[in-house]
Parts: sequence; structure tokens; C-alpha cells
Amino acid sequence: MNKKDLGLVLLLVVISAVTGAINPAFLSLVNLLNMANLIGLFGVFALGEGLVIITGGIDLSLGSMFALLGVVFIDLLTTYEVPWPLALLAVLLGGLALGGIQGFLVTRLKMQPFIVTLCGLLIYRGAARYYTSDSTRGFGYGDEAATLSSIASGNVAGLPNTFILLIILALVLGVLLHRSVYGRWLYAVGKNEEAARFSGISTNIVIATAYIISGGLAGISTVLFVFYTNSVSPSSFGNFYELYAIAAAVLGGCSLRGGEGSILGIVLGTALLQVLQNLVNILGIPNSLNFAVMGTVILIGVLADHQLQARRRRKMALAGVVRARPRSTAERQQGAAARNADALPARTGDQA
Repeated sequence: MNKKDLGLVLLLVVISAVTGAINPAFLSLVNLLNMANLIGLFGVFALGEGLVIITGGIDLSLGSMFALLGVVFIDLLTTYEVPWPLALLAVLLGGLALGGIQGFLVTRLKMQPFIVTLCGLLIYRGAARYYTSDSTRGFGYGDEAATLSSIASGNVAGLPNTFILLIILALVLGVLLHRSVYGRWLYAVGKNEEAARFSGISTNIVIATAYIISGGLAGISTVLFVFYTNSVSPSSFGNFYELYAIAAAVLGGCSLRGGEGSILGIVLGTALLQVLQNLVNILGIPNSLNFAVMGTVILIGVLADHQLQARRRRKMALAGVVRARPRSTAERQQGAAARNADALPARTGDQA
């Protein structure tokens, strides 16, 4: 655990303690389990966003991707009566395909990630609204995918399955990012893509796979959110969820410049963001301020990252000046005298 992650843990503990002191309902078992469920729901796709940000990119299309994949998933189950394993596989493959398309546009056609994913945000949302004629899709009173629904919205020993899934995915991605060659490639590409390319790293493949992983995690999150809401409105489902992911990643230590971040930090950032939103609800602050809270969190995270980068540059510059400082005349004379003394033969008394 690095200093950033340790600071997030301390901040999370302090905010939770203060909120619990203000309103003891915050520490109730029901509220804690509800927060764990929300942390699992939002944390899964925040992990994918974090990987993309580490490469120096950004994905603004996640919320619209949820809308498109969500209406397709419900239609496959209700209208076409496709077995739920096949419908689940179709959604996962759809998320991987959308992520692959965006990765291709960014790497092969050298388009800016902001533009590519912004266009994806508009295209996916528009396609979802056109596909459903701007109407809401839901399960109704049928028992479609009852098994999958119990898995997605169930719990084990009282702990929500969504939170357990987040922990499993975080462990897998933690090994991938921090204990594998691919993880070092991600950091190298984020720090300096050109230098990474000259060192023999296939930068296009590394960046494209980050977008593919993000799309796959978005597909998983789509299924979880569909069973959480039991309906999909293409005009609002997943709206602004990409901001949640970006805020969680930035709050967790991912630099928007790329090359920095950790899986533990992203999970902690997601938890802290949900605690802050729960604090807003418990204190009776209007829900309309949720977006103001998110904007403030992103702004503070970017400002903190900017200050840390400036401090690091100053320390590196100071260290370079100290190493390159020319020696004075007196120091040179002392060094020469020492070398001459070492060159003289030792006397018998000195040896004794």
C-alpha cells in the first residue's frame, strides 16, 4: 500500500466516523450493506476506466454503452426468449466489441480518445433510443432469467454478490496490473508512449486491450444494473455514470496524464465517492447537489495531482542541481592535497 492509498484509507475512516457521529443511521447494518452493494455496482466499471486512464486515455462512453447493451439484453430475454446464458454472453461480447472498436480508432487511426469516446457517448445513446422508439424496456411480471437475477442481486452470508464480484475482479486486475509484464507496459505507455514504442513495446496492442477490458467490464456492469433497476430507460439509464468512474479513478490516485494509479486506489476512490454521496443523503442535502459533489471531487483530485507533480518536478530539479554543482577552488585544492598525501610512502611509525 503506497502513501496515496494509505491517505485514502485514513480519509475514508475519518469521514465515516464524522458522519456516524452526526447521524448514527450511517453505521447501521442496512445502510452499510446498501453502500457495499453500490460500491460493487460502480466499482466494476470504474476499474476498467482506471486502466484506460493509466494509459493516458479516457472513456466517456460508458453510460451510453450501458443504455445500448441494457435494452439489447432485456429484449433478448423477453422478446426473443433467448436463454439467459446466451443473452449474458451476447452482452459481454457486445461490450468487448464496442471497446475494441474504440481501441482501434484510438490506436490505428490515431484519433484522440476524448473525441472517440465522446462520439461513442452520442452514438450509443442515440442507437438505444432509436432501437426502443424511446420507450422503456423491463421484465414485467415474467420470471425471465430468475437464476441470473438471484445471482446478480443476491448475497452470500449477508454480503452483496456485487461487492464480492468487485473484490474478485480487483484481485485479478491487481495481479495483472502490478505483478505482470503487461501491467508494466501499461504504466510505460502512460508515462511516455513514444519512449515505450522505441523500447520494443507494442503500444497499440497495450492501449487497445485497455479499452477492450473496459468494454468487457461495462458489459458485466450492464447486467448488474439491469437487475438492480429491473428496467432500462434509454434516455436516462447509465446517464453520467462515466463521471462516477472518472471521479473514482482520479480520487483513487489515477493521473489524467497517464502512467499512475493502482487497483486498490480505484476501489478506495469508489468507496469514498459512495460514502460522500451517502453523506449528502443522510444530511438531507438535496439530491440535485450530487453532481456538484462529483464535480468538486474531480476538481480536488486534479488539483492534488497537479500539486504533487509540481512538487516532484521541483525535487528532481533540485537533486539535479546538487549533483551538477561545480566544486569550488578550495575544495579542488583539498582534493588534490589528499591525493598527494595518499601517494607519499608511509612511514614506519605511521604503519605501527
